[in-house]
Amino acid sequence: MKKYDSYKDSGIEWIGEIPSHWDVTRIKYKFQIGRGRVISNEDLVEDAIYPVYSSQTLNNGCLGHIETFDFDDKLITWTTDGANAGTVFLREGKFNCTNVCGTLKGKSDDVIPEFDYYFLQYATQFYKRPDTNGAKIMNNEMAVILSLKLSTEEQTAIAKYLEHKTTQIDKLIAKKEQFIQLLEEERVAVINQAVTKGLDPNVSMKDSGIEWLGQIPKHWEVNKIKSVTKKIGSGVTPKGGAEIYELTGIPLLRSQNVYFDGFRLDNVAYITREIHDSMKNSQVLFGDVLLNITGGSIGRCYYVTNEFEEANVNQHVCIVRPNERIITEFLYYVLSSTLGQQQIDLCQTGGNREALNFEQLKNFFLILPSVEEQYELILQLKKSLKAVSLTIIKSIQEIELLKEYKTALISEVVTGKIDVRNEKLN
Repeated sequence: MKKYDSYKDSGIEWIGEIPSHWDVTRIKYKFQIGRGRVISNEDLVEDAIYPVYSSQTLNNGCLGHIETFDFDDKLITWTTDGANAGTVFLREGKFNCTNVCGTLKGKSDDVIPEFDYYFLQYATQFYKRPDTNGAKIMNNEMAVILSLKLSTEEQTAIAKYLEHKTTQIDKLIAKKEQFIQLLEEERVAVINQAVTKGLDPNVSMKDSGIEWLGQIPKHWEVNKIKSVTKKIGSGVTPKGGAEIYELTGIPLLRSQNVYFDGFRLDNVAYITREIHDSMKNSQVLFGDVLLNITGGSIGRCYYVTNEFEEANVNQHVCIVRPNERIITEFLYYVLSSTLGQQQIDLCQTGGNREALNFEQLKNFFLILPSVEEQYELILQLKKSLKAVSLTIIKSIQEIELLKEYKTALISEVVTGKIDVRNEKLN
């Protein structure tokens, strides 16, 4: 793509060279920096219309609605704490923010919030506080974050270009995510058929005695998970919390590490040998099934093979250790099937919402074939699911490449490495 005619050194390593007619400034000179206020769940009103944004909720941070509003402007907001600290949004109209959100309001007419919205998506990554493991960007950090000075016309052109291009990328990502969702539904349907009806369509059936389960193969037995396990229990967060985590050592598996398709260890926490040895009750063994039992990822599970020689879990992950009556992979398929996930959903009522206790889990139903038939079912399932799993993996990789391209495009454009002022949008 086209570059500007001339460049100069910005004096900032992570910005590099900028067009000669641009200058470096700070956010505090362009924006008034504010903060949301404490708004609890009790303050939310069912029929109210003004949204409350929080870094701790889904749906772009909308916690709920109240009957008044604090802001009636076009503002940049950012999350000040938590796993998504530094994530920025451009909000407009009447809305509210909780106290874990910051706000930026332009000080003059030559401030184009849309430009800084994109610039901050790039810049905030360089300001996450190392003393909190990147978990906070408070008002004082935001005040010193750098921005750039350029004409309003150029800021507007850059913002329009990026809005157009990132919208295209986001639509592609959304389509691939929908495709993955369809594949996941197909995968779950195949698994559920296998663990509740078997894979022989001509097998004799009998009533399971459980209304919502219906008929099952005649030679299978209805059991509870406690009858096929040696251990059901979780760990604890070591004393000192995140401050005691190490860069190397024994993996401490948390809910963000456990997925239906495997363990994701790129952000795994590590603990020392001494701490691991003091947490003997939650040490992970080969063949364990690990199940998330709290939070938004409740129900996600996978089984331990040779990913790590040793590991431990915190209180959000449950170890389900099978006995000789059930094969590890069959237990995993049961828990990840509709049969397992529906029972998890049924437990999430009232005060137990997004939480599953051990007694509930021990009393989950499963239909148990012989160990020999379990082996046969596992082999057939692996064959049936191989193509689906490979397609899901490929789609996830494509989404990651699109996200990387989007990030790279934003950084190149907002720092002036390419000139998009006269680019045609199509």
